Amino acid sequence: MGEKDQLLKRKIIKHLYYANASSFSDICLSIEKSLPITTKIVNELIDENVINETGLAPSTGGRRPTMYSLATDVLFIVSVAMDQFITRIAIMDIHNCIVIPEEKIELPLPGNSEALAKLVEKIEEVIEKSGISKNKFAGIGIGMPGFVDVKKGINYSFLPTKGKSLTEFIYDKIRIPVFIDNDSSLIALAELKFGAARGRKNAMVINAGWGVGLGMILNGELFRGNNGFAGEFSHIPLFNNNKLCVCGKTGCLETEVSLLVLVEKAQEGLKAGRLSKLKQLRVEHSEEASVKIITAAYEGDQFAIELLSEAGYKIGRGVAILIHLLNPEVVILSGRGSIAGKIWNAPMQQAINEHCIPRLAANTSIEISNLGYTAELIGAAALVMENFEKHAPQKTIANEKKLNYTSN
Repeated sequence: MGEKDQLLKRKIIKHLYYANASSFSDICLSIEKSLPITTKIVNELIDENVINETGLAPSTGGRRPTMYSLATDVLFIVSVAMDQFITRIAIMDIHNCIVIPEEKIELPLPGNSEALAKLVEKIEEVIEKSGISKNKFAGIGIGMPGFVDVKKGINYSFLPTKGKSLTEFIYDKIRIPVFIDNDSSLIALAELKFGAARGRKNAMVINAGWGVGLGMILNGELFRGNNGFAGEFSHIPLFNNNKLCVCGKTGCLETEVSLLVLVEKAQEGLKAGRLSKLKQLRVEHSEEASVKIITAAYEGDQFAIELLSEAGYKIGRGVAILIHLLNPEVVILSGRGSIAGKIWNAPMQQAINEHCIPRLAANTSIEISNLGYTAELIGAAALVMENFEKHAPQKTIANEKKLNYTSN
């Protein structure tokens, strides 16, 4: 098999990963090749059991084209979603379905010199437990907080290595291609390719979690900035509250609206005698505590609703700045905090109404992600497939046939 044919096969696999199902003519357009060349490559992939015919497209008045999709077991991806305290690891098939139960571990990142070794150990354990051969993995995608340089494979905030990039370090241990990116950027990538930002040209994706991250989609593409550090929404200095932020500055948006702050404010209110069904909230168990607050709000607990409404309003103040600067079509609330759903909408919209020039805000909608807490895992998988053409695994097995996808 020639090198050009290998590249075309990878392009078709990547196209079908995003399209899920595609007609022959759309495959032709995606790889920019003639009908005879595309026919040859598609037929080879069918013979190798990499792609399948999946029926006919819905009728549009003419002849219905045959649709093609990827075989479920052709490739797998190790998808890792990290925040400052919790790491989730999932093995996903080429249709973004989790094939074994997701693993979740407590893995604090700040000041933890053992975090990287534990991460590598856990990834290897999950791969071994899956029973899937390593040569069937397209790669390992990892979303993580901090200042991440995608091109260099370095996180300047967490997980230090000596003399190697993070991607090199993990690859040397596991021998599967590794790709890393900021968690908020990957959440935005997931929304762009599979979620609420699909088909949108300009969208702001808010990652509501232990901070308040931002992924920016401009002109239909993920915008990372000059060094990959764009989107530090958490650290807009909006408040004169004299509260020290983790970044070393005071008054950042994060000091008022993160889920950690939400739990702290809930504790303060309960100590002050606020009536609520909330009890025994602990900052050291912030994940559990934040879910309790959101659940209580959905059950009509007034104090919990007030906490979320106050945070939503303050996020909305930050969003008003984004609207003035970037004039997005949509602002999407995604990530961990999006499980609060429509509770966020009204206070965010109120802040936008108060702080935005009406003509600028008139055509910007606020939407809640339907991907929710899985967005980062999906984004990590998409990161691998974004790089699939250049960094394909050396070989992958499909139904006992070896396909040579050696990268250049």
